[in-house]
Amino acid sequence: MSYCLNPHCSHPENTNDVKFCQTCGTKLLLKERYRAIKPIGQGGFGRTFLAVDEDKPSKPPCVIKQFYPQAQGTNTVQKAVELFNQEAIQLDELGQHPQIPSLLAYCNQDDRQYLVQEFIDGLNLYQELQQNGAFNETQIRQLLNDLLPVLHFCHEKQVIHRDIKPENIIRRQSDRKLVIVDFGAAKSATGTALNKTGTSIGSPEYVAPEQMRGKALFASDIYSLGATCINLLTVRSPFDSYDTHNATWIWQQYLKTPVSKELSLIIDKMVESVPSHRYKTVDQVLKDLNYQQSSVPPTLITPLTSQATVVIKTSTQIEKELQEMKTQFTGAKVPPQNVNSQSQSTSNDPIDKELEEMKAKFLGNG
Repeated sequence: MSYCLNPHCSHPENTNDVKFCQTCGTKLLLKERYRAIKPIGQGGFGRTFLAVDEDKPSKPPCVIKQFYPQAQGTNTVQKAVELFNQEAIQLDELGQHPQIPSLLAYCNQDDRQYLVQEFIDGLNLYQELQQNGAFNETQIRQLLNDLLPVLHFCHEKQVIHRDIKPENIIRRQSDRKLVIVDFGAAKSATGTALNKTGTSIGSPEYVAPEQMRGKALFASDIYSLGATCINLLTVRSPFDSYDTHNATWIWQQYLKTPVSKELSLIIDKMVESVPSHRYKTVDQVLKDLNYQQSSVPPTLITPLTSQATVVIKTSTQIEKELQEMKTQFTGAKVPPQNVNSQSQSTSNDPIDKELEEMKAKFLGNG
């Protein structure tokens, strides 16, 4: 079947052997090459079609995105135009990565904008969750190890995705690799863009607080990926796993299968509300995720505060302090040579006995 790309066509379905829509006369092939088969998605700013590349003998599947804003207002439409153009630019560069769809074409036809990208055959993680139920720790660790390098690649290219969520992560059927899709909300972080307030974009359940204020950071993608993990582990909206009254995450209460303390700490640090408390780079997350030498990864160990001190006392120091305590209680002065003397261990003085017990506890012998 051929599907007419004219959004106003009353009967868009056509047979494969025609080049123009039999209802409205619109050209059916985009760039004389890409033929839409059926619509697979629609939003406020456009439509998405499953298509085939007629220029190749195998006629491989692809995806046509049509810019078709239905929102009202000049500013809104203008912003939509910018985002659509931006997605094409981002895909042109980021599509070099095997886990990001490649851009096949970007064009105008019949006064409408289009981009054509690689088709990723597989279920997205939202669909997978509905089909198979909650993820376990092993699956989440595999997910993080698979996706964090992809985010690292994006961030190295100075691109913040800004819309990481289960629906935008597809498990490719051919190799079971996870692919990040939908770069329509992606933002360049070059120059002064990081410090400039922009538009709040993304799915609210998964968006970091600073991104809601229009100031997305690389760490904002880390937050969104952490919120995605919470959703996959609990089968609940991240909104429902956060206690707004106490400003704390409570997702562990809704786990379908238990997770280790280490993974729990990692996810908690990924979704810290304050960016300075959150992982700043994906490399830091990967380091903790794959740290094997300790029960707690080094970046998760809370450093000592300026008020805290660690005091290590020798046996002689402890004995001196205990003797000083005895002096304060009895008023008697103990000659220096009696310190650490053998007579203390055989003394019948009740105070001496208590001091000996305290000494044993301090030195770990009690």
